[in-house]
Amino acid sequence: MMKAWTPSGVMGVEGDSLRADPLRGVDPAMESERTLLSLALNDESSVQSALMGETEPGSGCALDPRTQALVRLGVLIAIDAAPASYGSSVDTALAAGATVDEIVGMLCAVAPVVGFARVVAAAPALANALGYDIESALERLEDPSAR
Repeated sequence: MMKAWTPSGVMGVEGDSLRADPLRGVDPAMESERTLLSLALNDESSVQSALMGETEPGSGCALDPRTQALVRLGVLIAIDAAPASYGSSVDTALAAGATVDEIVGMLCAVAPVVGFARVVAAAPALANALGYDIESALERLEDPSAR
């Protein structure tokens, strides 16, 4: 017989009441634990909440708006998003209190995970979204008389 696991450490046999209510025994105050278990069990309402970006305190997915915006920018890099995707995400991060240094720091932080090619591909799009004129900077590098 296969045993079921719950984060609270309660063990049961498959088919017993734990299967019907897998969150039984999980302390409601442990929202993160509850959320992880619900997502692992493909609980429809938990998955829908996560997909809708519900990250307010008490949701089990709580992140402050600044951190959430920086994470989302990192994900854009990880999935090799189209350059146009960066504009509104950068605006959201800046509006949430992130600094340009933190946005560039996020780019550096994801580099070991996503790889050199993704970071190099994302850097111009991120720079453009931050308002830097990358094309002019590249032209100056190519034309020594423009310096």
